[in-house]
Amino acid sequence: MFGVRRLALAGACVAVVVLSGCGSTAVNRAPVEDRGSSAGKAGTVIDPRTQAVKQPPGFENAGKAGYYTVKPGDTLMRIGLETGQGHKDIARWNALDNPDKIEVGQVLRVVPPVADTVAVAKPVASSSATTTSLPAAGAASAPAKAASTPVAAASAPSTPAPAAAASGEDELAWIWPGNGPVVAGFDEAKNKGLDIGGNAGDPVLAAGEGKVVYAGAGLRGYGNLIILKHNNTYLTAYAHNQTLLVKEDQTVKKGQKIAEMGSSDADRVKLHFEVRRQGKPVDPARYLPAR
Repeated sequence: MFGVRRLALAGACVAVVVLSGCGSTAVNRAPVEDRGSSAGKAGTVIDPRTQAVKQPPGFENAGKAGYYTVKPGDTLMRIGLETGQGHKDIARWNALDNPDKIEVGQVLRVVPPVADTVAVAKPVASSSATTTSLPAAGAASAPAKAASTPVAAASAPSTPAPAAAASGEDELAWIWPGNGPVVAGFDEAKNKGLDIGGNAGDPVLAAGEGKVVYAGAGLRGYGNLIILKHNNTYLTAYAHNQTLLVKEDQTVKKGQKIAEMGSSDADRVKLHFEVRRQGKPVDPARYLPAR
């Protein structure tokens, strides 16, 4: 009797060991196999600290002269105004398929590429070469003096020409774009131009000859806006119009009526007039004739 009980107890122990062993296999081994199996199918787990970060287009040019890094809220039109360039030129220089889609952190070229610069410089080099061409035989003494003159001029420590003249500032004879009174003066922090009062429909005139690089209402805070590019240094902007009378890429003359005064995106009828020197707003009163 006692032997039977011991045999039964031993059998029970064996059953417990077997069951516990099976339980151990089911509980401990299966999750490891599942993790390994899923990793093999879905790919290995990547440590985020070593994962490569996708960089925005043009990031390698960030901080370089002639490049602009897109900030939140930027549009190509605003970038053009801030850098003194036409938005279509910026789109072309950066081969943008959709100019309306730029991303924060993207770095854009905002100066003409070398090819454009060389093309402009070629006529100047040709003209310079003409002035130094060799003279005809028999006139050796006269050209010797002529040849020595430019060398002396180049080596002489004469006063350099003003930067304004080099940039074409002296070539621009500005006129007032509106006949009304100035209702708000220039303030670099609060008002980047002059506000000129008037009545709805009053003529808005081009302050100087130039090319229309923007005409539309896509720049918040400016309403119906026209931007003229006068040369490589200066832009002028005409904001809050009720009607625009010119289109992009059109060339206008100084004094030409380009818009009618209005109150678009403004609290009253007025013309907001800006002068931008290389994209930086400057006081238009410095460039306009005294009234």
